Amino acid sequence: MKFKTLEEILKKKSSKTEFAILTNLENGNSEIYIPGTSPEGEFSKYTNEIEKFFKSKKNGVIENSEIFVETYIKPIKVIIVGAVHIAQYLVDFAKSLNFEISIIDPRGYFASEQRFPDIRVINKWPKEAFEEIETNSNTALIALTHDPKIDDPALQFALKNKFYYIGALGSKKTHENRCQRLSEAGFTNDEINSIHGPIGIKLGGKSAPEIALSIIAQLVSETYKK
Repeated sequence: MKFKTLEEILKKKSSKTEFAILTNLENGNSEIYIPGTSPEGEFSKYTNEIEKFFKSKKNGVIENSEIFVETYIKPIKVIIVGAVHIAQYLVDFAKSLNFEISIIDPRGYFASEQRFPDIRVINKWPKEAFEEIETNSNTALIALTHDPKIDDPALQFALKNKFYYIGALGSKKTHENRCQRLSEAGFTNDEINSIHGPIGIKLGGKSAPEIALSIIAQLVSETYKK
C-alpha cells in the first residue's frame, strides 16, 4: 500500500468518514472507495460488486476476482439517558460493537468519569445536553432513569428528530403512564408506538447485566433493519 493511501485512510478514520479499502490481492495495489463515486483503474469494472459490499457493511473478496473490499462504517451514535447500573453493562457490551456512546444524566453522583471511563458523560439536563450533541435519524436513544423529569424531555427530543431507535426502561404500567404524557404533549399514536417500551427483547432475565444484554440485542436487531 502506498504511503499516501495509508495517510488518507488514517485521516478518514480520524474524521469518522465512511469508506472502503479496495485491494488487489494479486498485485497489492490499493485504492480508497468513497460511496457515491466510481472506483478507478483496475477496480472500475467491479463498481456494482463494491457498492453491494459497502451497502451490506461486509468485508470480503469479490467472487471470481482477487479484489478484497474492506468497509469502514461510521459508528452509530447511541445516547443513554441515565448513568445507572444498567448503563455500565450497556457500555461494556457496546465496546466491541460499532456504537459511539454518550451518557446524559444531570445527577452528578451517578454521572462520573470514575463510573464511566473513556465514555462521554454529559452532566446536564437533556434539553441542555442535546445542544452539545449532533444527532440525526441514525441516532439511537435509550432512556433508563424512570424519572419523567429526565426521560420525557429526551424521549420528546428523539421523537421530534426521528431517531431510528428509541427505547425506555420501565414496567408496562410505567410505559402506559409515559405514553399518556406524550399523548398529552401532542405526539401521535404512531410516534408513541415507535418507542420500544418496556425496552429490550424478552430473554427472561432480571439482573442488570441480563437487562442490558436484552437492550443491546434489540438495538443491534433494529440497527440491521435500517
